[in-house]
Amino acid sequence: MTNSGDSFILRRWAGRIRTEDAATYTAYIARTGAMDYAATPGNIGFQLVTRDLGDGTTEVTTLSWWRSMEAVRLFAGEDVSRPRYYPEDDHFLIARPDHVEHHLVRASQLQWPGPA
Repeated sequence: MTNSGDSFILRRWAGRIRTEDAATYTAYIARTGAMDYAATPGNIGFQLVTRDLGDGTTEVTTLSWWRSMEAVRLFAGEDVSRPRYYPEDDHFLIARPDHVEHHLVRASQLQWPGPA
C-alpha cells in the first residue's frame, strides 16, 4: 500500500492476555473484531500483533486502518475514543483499556514480503 497525499486514520488498541491463551484469543479476534472491521465501509485493513512479556502475559495490539473518522464511527460508535469489546473479552483480557488511540497517517508504504 502506498499513500501519497491523502491521509488516513490508524486506530490502535492494546491489552494483555495470558500467554497460554494467545492462539485461542487470536482465533477469537478473527471471528469477532476482524470480521467487523472487514464489514465496515471505510476500513482498509487491520493487523493483530502480539508481544510476549516474559511473565506469563502477552500484550495484544490491534491496528486498524480507516479512510476517515466517519468510517471509524461506523465501527466504534459515536464515542470513537472507547474500545469496542465483545462478549468473551472478559474471559481473555487481564488488562482492558478504557480508551484507544487515533493517529493521522500522512505517509506510508507497505510491501508484503514474499518469495524472492
